[in-house]
Amino acid sequence: MATLAAPAPKTRKKLVRRTAKDHSQQLRHAVQLLFLALNVWIAVEFYLFVRYYETGGRSTFAGRPPGVEGWLPIASLMNLKVWMLTGRMPAIHAAGMFLLIAFVAMSWVFRKSFCGWLCPVGTISEYLWRLGRQTFNRNYRLPRYVDIALRGLKYILLGLFLYAVISMPVAGIRAFLEGPYGVIADVKMLNFFRFIGLAGGVVIAVLVVASVFVQNFWCRYLCPYGALMGFASMLSPLKIRRDPNLCIDCAKCAKACPSALPVDRLITIQSAECTGCMQCVAECPAAGALLFAAPAKRRVPAWAVAVGVMALFVGICGYARLTGYWETNMPSRVYFELIPHANEFSHP
Repeated sequence: MATLAAPAPKTRKKLVRRTAKDHSQQLRHAVQLLFLALNVWIAVEFYLFVRYYETGGRSTFAGRPPGVEGWLPIASLMNLKVWMLTGRMPAIHAAGMFLLIAFVAMSWVFRKSFCGWLCPVGTISEYLWRLGRQTFNRNYRLPRYVDIALRGLKYILLGLFLYAVISMPVAGIRAFLEGPYGVIADVKMLNFFRFIGLAGGVVIAVLVVASVFVQNFWCRYLCPYGALMGFASMLSPLKIRRDPNLCIDCAKCAKACPSALPVDRLITIQSAECTGCMQCVAECPAAGALLFAAPAKRRVPAWAVAVGVMALFVGICGYARLTGYWETNMPSRVYFELIPHANEFSHP
């Protein structure tokens, strides 16, 4: 009677350890904190700007920082549509459109790098889950079927926003953005957080607590902006690439991935969830086994990503500034009339 042969034991691969120290995460964190500091400065200046007009000019004067429009993604999408269909540069909130273009360009070239290298919400989210790991010695991953279902939420939200913008005629967009609500949409956004209600406070508290226990909870499940960047990143020539001949199957890369991707089981990471953070590459102990690379396995170092991301940001925003499209030139009298009554304007 024939007997089944026992399976051959898996051959343990020899580790060829990396000799050069990886500094990618220190560099990425430095870029994140730099951009977070920029956003804090913009927030303080914008608050002083709003207070000046709220008090009738009796408080400290500050100019309106155009960078605040980066927090108005729907207005940016509206302006992008108008510009693409008419060829005319928008007069209101044009800086937001240029910031959107810059962030999409980063994600197209360097994979979802806006999320992994620049986004201040992503930075705060990352520090929250790291706090959770240090405090409770772990983070939690939701069951696979729950995780997949929840990941679809951000794409549904993105679809709803895109539908609203696409279905809106150019004349309607202009009327909205040039009307009282559109002109001070940034002030309305600030007031939401300044005078947040119970429901809004509870939602934010839940998101913060969830982010402590689950890596990048907001980014992974609910952020429509990240979903848009993910679609752009699918066209990127740069990808995480694994060499199975050099890989020792330690799975450290998969454990390090904040997007919970099975890096250790794939040859090339194609997923729209990959943020190009390079944490998996930093954790890999085997020389040459895992690379952030262009086609033909041409390695792209972390400093090149940092330089490229900053060059796109400074270059596109600098172009807008030099050509006179960066500022929203609104007479002071308009702000004196509208800002003190911002809460009286409802969405048309």
